[in-house]
Amino acid sequence: MLFYDQLQRSVRLPQWPPRRIVSLVPSQTELLHYLGLEQEVVGITKFCVHPAAWYQNKARVGGTKTLNMQKIAALQPDLLLGNKEENEHAQIEALAGLYPVWLSDISTLDDAIDMILRIGSLTDRAAAARDLTQGISEAFAALKIRPPVDRPAPRAAYLIWRKPYMVAAADTFIHDMLTRLGCRNAFAERSRYPQITLAELAEAQPEVILLSSEPYPFAEKHFAPLQEACPLAHIRLVDGEAFSWYGSRLLQAPAYFQKLYDGLSGPSSHQGG
Repeated sequence: MLFYDQLQRSVRLPQWPPRRIVSLVPSQTELLHYLGLEQEVVGITKFCVHPAAWYQNKARVGGTKTLNMQKIAALQPDLLLGNKEENEHAQIEALAGLYPVWLSDISTLDDAIDMILRIGSLTDRAAAARDLTQGISEAFAALKIRPPVDRPAPRAAYLIWRKPYMVAAADTFIHDMLTRLGCRNAFAERSRYPQITLAELAEAQPEVILLSSEPYPFAEKHFAPLQEACPLAHIRLVDGEAFSWYGSRLLQAPAYFQKLYDGLSGPSSHQGG
């Protein structure tokens, strides 16, 4: 059967539904588990930590950007599921010459919902995927987050790395999640994941600085230089999976965002995650 991925690439499956799937993206691995594809998924990456039982028992084929071609070949996959951003282009091109490779491309919640529905069709789990996306849409619609009527929504800087500092800017899924948290991205005029200095952070004047748990594991010990650069900003440790995992974990994200939003007026040393 012929399918199209989110890059509008045609992907022809030698048999449908696929029976030997290798997932190259953590959030999509968790989605496959949610859709009940225990037997069909034969390989995952070393970063696919959810669900724990799969991480412990499924074959691992390397990192998202350092895939082991020999391990993949040994699994004899009839479908690989990857992502434009999370996987390395040259490796994906090499794999696509050998196997059907379906790629997601996600910058918004709508993109994520589209991905879930497409993977549902691709894996013969269309009904479960529809139910999941309905649940996600209803959970986000129920958020009680409204910008203050007397002032603009707070400016937020979302840091994903240190040494050098890197932030999530426009054209990212995190940017879309920040808007749903009721914040304005302090780096919305920049694109993707730029490196920044403390001086540039201060110039952006964020009212809130969010320090992600991934890919860099920020902790309270990292607050001091950021607070010195932005003495009026509230600093929070946040769960990076809530902001950047775009599969079935989106069911849990709205409740987390509501709790985080409700606590943004607390003392800056309070941990949001």
